[in-house]
Amino acid sequence: MRPSGIMIPLLLLAACSEPTGNPQQGGAPPVRVAPPSRQTIMDWDEYAGQFEAVESVEVRARVSGYLDAVAFREGAVVRKGDLLARIDPRPFQAALAQARADVEGAITRRDQTLADLARGEILVKEEAISREDYDARVQARRAAESQLAASRARLQAAQLDLSYTEVRAPISGRVGARLVTVGNLVSGGGPTSTLLTTVYSIDPIYFSFTADEAAYLKYVRQNAEGERPSSRDAANPVRLRLQDEQDFVHQGRMNFVDNRIDPTTGTMRGRATFRNADGLFLPGMFGRLQLLGSGRYSALLVPESAILSDQSNKIVLVVGKDNIVEPRPVTLGALQPNNMRVIRSGIKPTDQVIVGGIVRARPGAKVSPQPDKGQPAAATPATAGAAQ
Repeated sequence: MRPSGIMIPLLLLAACSEPTGNPQQGGAPPVRVAPPSRQTIMDWDEYAGQFEAVESVEVRARVSGYLDAVAFREGAVVRKGDLLARIDPRPFQAALAQARADVEGAITRRDQTLADLARGEILVKEEAISREDYDARVQARRAAESQLAASRARLQAAQLDLSYTEVRAPISGRVGARLVTVGNLVSGGGPTSTLLTTVYSIDPIYFSFTADEAAYLKYVRQNAEGERPSSRDAANPVRLRLQDEQDFVHQGRMNFVDNRIDPTTGTMRGRATFRNADGLFLPGMFGRLQLLGSGRYSALLVPESAILSDQSNKIVLVVGKDNIVEPRPVTLGALQPNNMRVIRSGIKPTDQVIVGGIVRARPGAKVSPQPDKGQPAAATPATAGAAQ
């Protein structure tokens, strides 16, 4: 069997790597072989992304005044309703007292007009007053009730303003830096309100990433065929690792897929949720995420070390008829645990793949195949599923 032209680099590599001494004195060199391992697996698609808080709030002053106290420690965890800062309340206490006095005065005037109207009803029946005088008393009563309602509204506004002098945490989370020190004048109640600090929620936390249009189409077709549910409708599992981690040890779930593809980037935004009780994840932190990319299927796997490169092709060597080495171009799938690689096409379950002594195997040459006893056994469907 004569090797093809594209295998010349592979032949040169094997020739240069072969030891100068022939252990079998002219015999066929030994190699270790094993059939592909068959397992029931799931694919995981990998994306880069960034954490973001589920809730984030810019804490701003809602009334104007001098900052009287700051009640939080920078970077601490706060609960919803905790006091963060206090604005000098004395002007607002005075305004509240004035509003209460106005309400009392309005009540007095309202009661007086009610009494006048009650007497007018008796007098108009006895024709002791004109109809015009009676109508005037009715209008006075209505005006007094309107003034009372307005006074009560001003009282409520004064109570709100006084309550706003105590700036409290709107959500639970971790508070940021103090942006204003005590004694400074802060403005509130408008678009230029003074920013006092920020609060970001901790647990749970979002992880956002983008996928290209090809991935989106793959997921849509898998959902239509019943192979894998869409992440719009199902909380598909995800796994994540941080920059200093080798394995995807953090487990989460999908909770959002955007409703459009960004025309400038050709990508669609997705988002997953992770528990963060220990506060390890921070908004803005980067990581890598694996998203369930398929349903369960039966696949052939070979050790990653058994795969060779020939320019742009991926190749495995198999022992064919009469123990002749044959190169097989293969299509690779995802890398699985134990450094095993899915082979989507190019080999059969009965092929004897060279997994050891590859440097001694030349395409078209004869070898002495020996079973590889260290090759991991094929997993059962239940075992393979649990490993995922």
